[in-house]
Amino acid sequence: MSPTTYWCERAWLPEGVAADVLVRVDAAGRITEVSSGQSAPLGARRLAGVVLPGFANAHSHAFHRALRGRTHGDGGTFWTWREGMYRLAGRLDPDSYLRLATAVYAEMAVAGVSCVGEFHYLHHAPDGRPYVDPNAMGEALRAAACAAGIRLTLLDACYLTGGIETPLSTEQQRFSDGSAAAWAERVGALRGDAGTRIGAAIHSVRAVPPDAMAEVAAAFAERPLHVHLSEQPAENEACVAAYGRTPTELLHAAGALARRTTAVHATHLTDRDVALLGSAGATACFCSTTEADLADGIGPARELRDAGSPIALGSDQHAVVDPLLEARALEHGERLRTGQRGRFAPTELLAASTSDGHASLGWPDAGRIEVGAPADLVAVQLDTIRTAGSLPEQVLLTATQSDVDIVVVGGRVVASGGRHETLGEVGRLLADAIEGLWT
Repeated sequence: MSPTTYWCERAWLPEGVAADVLVRVDAAGRITEVSSGQSAPLGARRLAGVVLPGFANAHSHAFHRALRGRTHGDGGTFWTWREGMYRLAGRLDPDSYLRLATAVYAEMAVAGVSCVGEFHYLHHAPDGRPYVDPNAMGEALRAAACAAGIRLTLLDACYLTGGIETPLSTEQQRFSDGSAAAWAERVGALRGDAGTRIGAAIHSVRAVPPDAMAEVAAAFAERPLHVHLSEQPAENEACVAAYGRTPTELLHAAGALARRTTAVHATHLTDRDVALLGSAGATACFCSTTEADLADGIGPARELRDAGSPIALGSDQHAVVDPLLEARALEHGERLRTGQRGRFAPTELLAASTSDGHASLGWPDAGRIEVGAPADLVAVQLDTIRTAGSLPEQVLLTATQSDVDIVVVGGRVVASGGRHETLGEVGRLLADAIEGLWT
């Protein structure tokens, strides 16, 4: 890539929103200069509106996207929704997963996502037997992210039991390696690259017993470690009944709570749970649109942040792929839960959407428009029917992904005007990939 210059009408820099911002990018896709109050030089790419750092989607299950619009007809619960998810999982192989994930990651790219954390447990063939390449499904995700032009943190999840002290069901066999040691051996064969980092995940206290939790936590001690935590009251009740501890306390006892840990959902927590997560500096990843869609509840986001837990955001099952709506839903959830406005300032919402999310995925230098950071830029229009009249520093509370104009990842334009630069119309990509799974 040749060195590139972008001129931003306005840009949200670490010190706040500035006007007439020049951003120079080197051949490696890193920012080498940021200066405000500059005239646009000849040949610079102009970015109108307000330019934000690239968004981090800290929690994704790419295959869940094929369920959108197919789970609402008869109400149900998280647990009945899960049965439909299992049926979908049984239809995927590496080729169809590559097609679907490419379309899903392209949908993220046009919405401004520069990095995705894929919580990956769809490992083996439907009968549980490994593919010739035991990491074929993970490699499909790597290839999909590369095709979509975004970075990937593959959070490979250990999954051993069907529930607390419950064997795996037939549908769950493909998720499991049989033991934490076998999981670690398979994951150890995965290698990162310029666009991919490999992390680890404990699926949940339902799927990983305490002794195995400790093994997973110790296996890759320098990598990001994510875990589904206290998404459902029934999970908490079963955990306390079996172990005499909450899921958070169980993770703490297993040595799985640390600054590298991200607790996904963190919805139904005790005060002690909040204190344990905060004192460890563990990130809490809220997936507010999914938690609303599945009627999971609203977690104590403000209390977690005040206790010391950074907040990240994810789209989880992709009922919505819109980082701006996820940020807004975090604040709106707090308002509904407490009856107070302004629980998270716009600067805090931006950090959750960008820098703190990237850090939770192992990219601590990303998510800021500053020298040395990856050149990830998201130009949001300020003259649409949603954003007209908005102060630039409040655009997170008015815009949606429909207002995202130009998206730059690593210095390259990956999307413009809602269209992917190399993959074209993302709606058609999604339709083709999803319809093929249901016919």
